[in-house]
Amino acid sequence: MKITIIVVGKTDFTFIENGIKLYTERIKRYIQFELNVVKGLKKMKGMSEFQLKKAEGIEILSKTAPGDWIVLLDEKGKEFSSNAFSSFIETKIQVGIKRLVFIIGGAYGFSDEVYEHANDVVSLSKMTYSHQIIRIIFLEQLYRAFTIIKGEPYHHE
Repeated sequence: MKITIIVVGKTDFTFIENGIKLYTERIKRYIQFELNVVKGLKKMKGMSEFQLKKAEGIEILSKTAPGDWIVLLDEKGKEFSSNAFSSFIETKIQVGIKRLVFIIGGAYGFSDEVYEHANDVVSLSKMTYSHQIIRIIFLEQLYRAFTIIKGEPYHHE
């Protein structure tokens, strides 16, 4: 299996970029992994949030393929403990999904078309995080999931 994360827009902060690099290297020890950045659009004068989300949605969906298991990271999604999230990942591996795709949307969220293509919607917290900071938070949780699956001592209870 391969895991892909699709994110909207570049990161403006060096500390986030450094964290992304750190956890990307750690995750690659366990599974094929890639991070795809789609162009973030600026809300131009006269452009509605709906139009912006629709345009970003087209870019997001262009990075997916038939057969992908698509998981949106969205505050309205299902919440997991770290152990339950590791079980979620392990189940996807066991059933033979070829590519598990997690998508982190832009500042305004996802278009209806992106929601329609999603197989799952997951929330990392009831709190709202910026679409940039959530990248490193999610990567850490993904890394933690693999350490739990492998029985490594990173996760303590």
